[in-house]
Amino acid sequence: MIVSILHRITGDGMATVGTVVLVWWLAAISGGAASYATFEHVFMEFWGGAIGYLFGIGLTLSFFQHLATGVRHFVLDVGANYDLKGNRAGSIATMLFSVLATAAFWAYLTMVK
Repeated sequence: MIVSILHRITGDGMATVGTVVLVWWLAAISGGAASYATFEHVFMEFWGGAIGYLFGIGLTLSFFQHLATGVRHFVLDVGANYDLKGNRAGSIATMLFSVLATAAFWAYLTMVK
């Protein structure tokens, strides 16, 4: 049950945050060089610190959780994994995948940097 609720929350959260950032970015581009410089400053300077990393990790975790739960729902839609034990294992697997994929993604980003 909690995995389905998290699926909705992560989808809505990513859609809301993504839309706001996209609209801000498009407005900054259309506003000219000074407007885009302000946008770039906020993302590179302000969000480049600990708050930005925490925000980025949260969005990444949200993305991988939404992805894994979407795959889980697809498996359920095909008619598989409806027993309680299999359903619970799938729910735990989505949580583990999202945490491990987020850790691997950010480990890769720090190594590339």
